[in-house]
Amino acid sequence: MPVTDTLDPKYKRVMLKISGEALMGDQGYGLHPPTVERIAREVKSVHDMGVEICMVIGGGNIFRGLAGSAQGMERTTADYMGMLATVMNALAVQSALEGLGVFTRVISAIRMDEVAEPYIRRRAVRHLEKKRVCIFAAGTGNPYFTTDTAATLRANEMACEAIFKGTKVDGVYDRDPVKHANAKRYDRVTYDEVLQKHLGVMDASAIALARDNSLPIIVFSLDEPGGFRGILSGQGTYTIVHGGPLVPLHGEAV
Repeated sequence: MPVTDTLDPKYKRVMLKISGEALMGDQGYGLHPPTVERIAREVKSVHDMGVEICMVIGGGNIFRGLAGSAQGMERTTADYMGMLATVMNALAVQSALEGLGVFTRVISAIRMDEVAEPYIRRRAVRHLEKKRVCIFAAGTGNPYFTTDTAATLRANEMACEAIFKGTKVDGVYDRDPVKHANAKRYDRVTYDEVLQKHLGVMDASAIALARDNSLPIIVFSLDEPGGFRGILSGQGTYTIVHGGPLVPLHGEAV
C-alpha cells in the first residue's frame, strides 16, 4: 500500500489538465521521456497525499486537429486524429505512473478495448474510490470540442472539487508575460472576466461549463517542481478562476 502523507489537503478529488506540449520537454515534437517521468512524479506526490486524481492530456505535441483543418484537412477527420494523439499521450503517462507504483487506468471516449477502457461513469468513479489515477483520453469523443472542454466535462461527471490547469506560467496574466515584462498576474479572477477579457485560460465552452457548475479552475506552473503538491499544501503561486465567494485553500486566508 502507498504511504499517505498526514497533511489534510483542501481538495479530495481533482482534475489535472495539461497540454500535450507539456510532454515535449525541449523537443519540438513528440514525447520526452524524462519530462513525462517528471510530471508523473508530480502526480504521484499528490496521490501520496490521499488525493483522488483525474487527468486529461492534450495531443498538440503529436497532432492538433485545428491546425490540420487549417491546412486543408476535413475538420472532423482532423479532430479524430487529434483524439488519437491524446490516447498516445495518456498511455505514455500511464506507463510512467505505473513505473512509480501508482495504479492507473486510461479511459477512452472512443472504443479501443485493446489499449484502454471505454468510458463508463460509474466504473470510473469506482476506480477513483480505489485510489487509481484515471486518465481520460480521446476528448469527449466528438469533433469540434477541445480537451479543455473534455476536462471540464469529466471533472463535473466525476464530482471533482477543482480543475488544476498546468501551464508554463504561474497563473493568469492580463497579457503574455513572456512578451510583456509589465504583465500583471491575477490572484483571483471570475469566469466572466476570463471571457470578457479573453484571458485564454481555457476555451469559452470550458469556462462556461465550469461557471455553470461553480467549478473552480486553479492555474499554476507545471514547470515549477512541487507546484501541484505545493498548492494543495497551501503554498505556491497560482490564480483561481471562480464565480463568487471562495473557500480558502489549506492554510490560506481569503
